[in-house]
Amino acid sequence: MGLEIEKKFLKKNDNWKQFVSEEKEITQGYLNANPNRTVRVRIAGKRGFLTIKSKSKGSVRSEFEYEIPIEDATELIELCEKPILSKTRFIVKFENHTWEIDVFEKENKGLVVAEIELSKEDEFFLTPDWIGKEVTEETKYYNSQLIENPYSEWD
Repeated sequence: MGLEIEKKFLKKNDNWKQFVSEEKEITQGYLNANPNRTVRVRIAGKRGFLTIKSKSKGSVRSEFEYEIPIEDATELIELCEKPILSKTRFIVKFENHTWEIDVFEKENKGLVVAEIELSKEDEFFLTPDWIGKEVTEETKYYNSQLIENPYSEWD
């Protein structure tokens, strides 16, 4: 079984930008955005992916991700619920971990979320000075929920 252990945070400042080692444009949509089980299609650069995730229990959930032909991903995106998410992912290495900072566009412009994947739920990691509030268990920050309640509509 595939397992994802991920924590999400808001950013405190933009100091992370000086440490970016990679960036990629991501387009993603949901064939199923039900919080109990999501089916996502993602185009990252010139690669396509199909991902199935279970409901989160804290920072843990089942995840099955498969690379698919880019042509298939492009066609599947058209079948997805609207709106389609658009973001730029920035990769930042800090100490012994990799952080992914997602800067959202379109309906979610202004939202920036930092994620760290861990090998176990209680794994120790150092928190960079640019990391703010943890939002791991706040469902409104889940990508699958941003299509139903975009950041631009938050009060």
